[in-house]
Order: sequence, then structure tokens, then C-alpha cells
Amino acid sequence: MSVTTELREQQGSVPIAEKRLPAARILLIEDDREVSDALSEVLRKAGYQVQQAFDGRDGLTTAISHNFHLVLLDKLLPQMDGLEVLNRLRRYRDTPVMMLTACGAEAERIAGFSSGADDYLAKPFNITELRLRIEALLRRSMRPVQPEPPGSDTLKDGALQLDTRKRIACCGQQQMGLTPIEYELLEELLRHPDEVLSKPYLYHRILNKPYSRYDRSLDMHISNLRAKLTDVLPERQLIKTVRGQGYCYQ
Repeated sequence: MSVTTELREQQGSVPIAEKRLPAARILLIEDDREVSDALSEVLRKAGYQVQQAFDGRDGLTTAISHNFHLVLLDKLLPQMDGLEVLNRLRRYRDTPVMMLTACGAEAERIAGFSSGADDYLAKPFNITELRLRIEALLRRSMRPVQPEPPGSDTLKDGALQLDTRKRIACCGQQQMGLTPIEYELLEELLRHPDEVLSKPYLYHRILNKPYSRYDRSLDMHISNLRAKLTDVLPERQLIKTVRGQGYCYQ
């Protein structure tokens, strides 16, 4: 059964939840027009604003030129491969990106996360799972700023500084350019110095999904975060892996 057929069949069987994020704007970069149209219809019925692009080059230009809350990105695209689109996009924007691809192998998922993807969903997928994952990513990118007492909007550790209102991490005057998930991981770890945070806790708290020992998405986000921390603070090893337990900021 084709992806398009499954999407259309699921439209009638899956109830659309009440939209929680009414202003959410999603860019769908998918070269198969039938799949793109079917998926766009599902998302629009859920209340999202959807813009479509049908090749990698046009998708990249659109993603950089406009403000989106989420990008749904196919891997196998004409003009420019999805991973290349993601690599180039990360130079300019930290928009959450979910990769949608027929390549579900672990190596493909690792490549996606290494390039800066926030989530990865293999085709064919279930509409309910897709919707729930979209909502989890949008809760991060569209999270309203909560009032905080004076002086509580900054976390510091030496030259490293987090602005919790703007959700920006800097080292000295240099902004680190973290993705939303990388920022949340760093903030969570920095709020609990020298405390081991377990993988199940971080999956629930940061990734909004249950822990699975076969899922390496958290490991890849930690690896990317470590690399960015090393770039600005090469003399320090800030995130320690505690074997069999989790991660610790030291």
C-alpha cells in the first residue's frame, strides 16, 4: 500500500485533536506531490498553516527566508538531498526539523540527528504518531515565555551563560546556535550540576516520549551539544556520561 493511500485512509479513522497551537506554521519539503498534498490536507484539517516545497533547493530557500515553527523534511529530494538541506539550514536557523523518510535504518537516523534533526519518522507512518510528535516539537518552539522573578532569567557557569527568557546560550559574547532540544538539554543539565540525570527522565522531560534502549536520539542530541560546547570551551569536558545511568553536568 502506498504512503498516499495510507494517509488518506487514516484521515477518516483518526480523530483530529483540538488544536493547541493555533498560529503554528509548518513547511513541508516533500518531492512526491501526492504524498505532499495528502499530508498537507491532514495537517490543515488539524488547524496548522502549511506551506509546501517540492525540491531541496526551493525548500532550503523557503525555510531560510520565512519564519516557520517546524519543518517536515524528506531525505530523498531532487536538486539537493535532505541532509544537505538540513546542514545548510542549521547555519542560519534553529527551526525544529522532523525528517520523514523511507530510510528507517539506524545509520540513516544517526545521520539525520548528527546533521541537526530534532526528530525522525520513517515512512509509512501513523497519522496519530505524526501528530503527537509534531505537537511535542511545537511545544518547544512555540513555548510562551513565563514570568520569572527578577534575576532568575540567567544561568551561568563561568563564561557559559543561558538566557532562559530568550532561550539563548552564549559563551562570552559568542552565541552558540543551539537547536531547541540542545538548549533544553543544556538548561536542564545546568540546573542540576553534579547530579546524574537518567535517560528515562531526559526522554520524558526533554523529548516528550518514553525511553527505549534501542532509541539513540538522546545520545545524538547529547553528542551534538558536546561538540558545540567543545568549540567554545575546548579546555572543559562539561557533560559526563555515567555508564548505565545517564548524564551529568560537571
